[in-house]
Amino acid sequence: MTAMQWFFSFLKKYRIRLITALFLVTIVSGLATVNPYVSGLIVDNVIKGGERKLLPLLVAIVCGTTLLRSVLKYIYLYLFETSSQRMLYSMRDCVYRRLLEQDFNFYNKNRTGDLMSRETGDMDAIRHFVAYVIYAIYENSLLFILAVIMIFTVDVKLALCMIAVLPLTVLTTAKQLKAIKPTFHNIRQHFSSLNTFVQENVSGNRVVKAFAKEDFEIEKFQKENDGYRDAELAATNMWKKYVPIFELLANLSTVILYLVGGIMVVNGTISLGKLVTVSGYRWMLNNPLRMAGWLANDYQRFITSVEKIYSTINVEPGIKDPAHPYKKHKLKGDIEFLHVDYSADDDVILHDINFKVKAGQTVGIIGATGSGKSTLMNLLCRFYDVTRGEIKIDGIDLRQYDLYNLRDNIGMAMQDVFLFSDTIEGNIAYGKPAATLEEVKTAAYIANADDFIKELPDGYDTIVGERGMGLSGGQKQRISLARALLKDPSIVILDDTTSAVDMETESHIQNALKNIGHKRTVFLIAHRISSIKDADLILVVGDGQILESGTHEELLKKNGYYSTVFHHQYGEFDQIQKDRQKGGLRYGTK
Repeated sequence: MTAMQWFFSFLKKYRIRLITALFLVTIVSGLATVNPYVSGLIVDNVIKGGERKLLPLLVAIVCGTTLLRSVLKYIYLYLFETSSQRMLYSMRDCVYRRLLEQDFNFYNKNRTGDLMSRETGDMDAIRHFVAYVIYAIYENSLLFILAVIMIFTVDVKLALCMIAVLPLTVLTTAKQLKAIKPTFHNIRQHFSSLNTFVQENVSGNRVVKAFAKEDFEIEKFQKENDGYRDAELAATNMWKKYVPIFELLANLSTVILYLVGGIMVVNGTISLGKLVTVSGYRWMLNNPLRMAGWLANDYQRFITSVEKIYSTINVEPGIKDPAHPYKKHKLKGDIEFLHVDYSADDDVILHDINFKVKAGQTVGIIGATGSGKSTLMNLLCRFYDVTRGEIKIDGIDLRQYDLYNLRDNIGMAMQDVFLFSDTIEGNIAYGKPAATLEEVKTAAYIANADDFIKELPDGYDTIVGERGMGLSGGQKQRISLARALLKDPSIVILDDTTSAVDMETESHIQNALKNIGHKRTVFLIAHRISSIKDADLILVVGDGQILESGTHEELLKKNGYYSTVFHHQYGEFDQIQKDRQKGGLRYGTK
């Protein structure tokens, strides 16, 4: 399917309305030939011929025609506008659904601002085409053809002289269409870049202020703004080059009319009334000539927008449901990684990962930043597919599961906490919208969030700012944890969820998780040994491999990475306690 075929798949739903509207345009354009003809009759028959009795009838025809044209024009404008809005609604919905189907790789390669511009500026260009450009091109073409026909019926020689400029108009329009296409592509590119820059800086305004980089960001914005301005000015230069030509050709037809027509009236070749009639048709020739350049620009902008949108959504997601997906309402939670490799852009992220977890066990994962801890869990959620090997849940390959069913059985509190601009209750209940307030409060209590939520002005009805603005990092983490637990999933993944909370809060959360752990398989990714030391299985990840695995006691005996981290985190504390007992330290200071 091409980009234009994709567009017409939406437009064809409204073809009856659009055909009806174009039929009305045809009638209105046809009626436009009446008034100039009547004007000629008034000059020849009433003013010069003295047939005064015809005047009331001719005036009535002019008034009636004008009124009918106005009513019909209102109807077809309404049909075009409503059709464009309905088509745009369906198209925007389709594009948004398609964006939600895309996998993580898609969003890694596409900027947020670019995707936003597809749903805003590009969509508006398409709406403008359907609401205005379609009928404008048809109407102006029809008016021009009708005017030429009517002028030929008045006088062939005069008509031939007036349409002498037509080949030049066609040639100029074709050249403009060819020249303007790359210009509009450049405009859309700079618009997307500007949109992305503004979106990132508004979202990251706290970082900008924290580093006092306002002047630096303003300078960068000016570069983006200058680029967009220059792209628009490049298009303006195109208009400066071609629009005056269209104006010249339109005015040239007027000069030809009055020069040649005036000589013909003086010589008695045609009557003054016929010259008035042809003069009345003049606007039907000139207006299309003047509009040709502008309509060519609008058409090219529309083509560019359709191609941009289609190229964005035409990317097939790498993560798809299998042909015959396996569904199970409630997973048990047995998990096994078998010789799992994962590579991205020729970089090996994980290599030969092997471990097995029984349902209800808690697994702790620790390792240096960038070692592949989060990637392990992303593979388990099938945000990415393994390059080699397989991951099994309850003995079935992960890739055989229905995606929705799989992820509905997993509760995940991500490392980068994202909260919606909604109430706290709405954020916690995001994964289970039908949850009662009591269920929400229970999940919040387990996550040690209930106390601070109650202290907020509106409690659970407190509106959270964009991305959780107004809440501390620890508060956002606890709400994220409550959101993951409320789903009552078979598998819980906590990706460094307690990094921003104090030790007392972490202890409370750990005790609460112990009480529910036997019901779920829990994965804890952490940098603190205290977060994972009670886990049934601890995995030490480094350089994309599992360096060590076992329980807390087993890993301490190995004197490896885990033991080193443990003594770094606990050794100093233990020494302080010993010194206190000897009286060497007071309040933890010498």
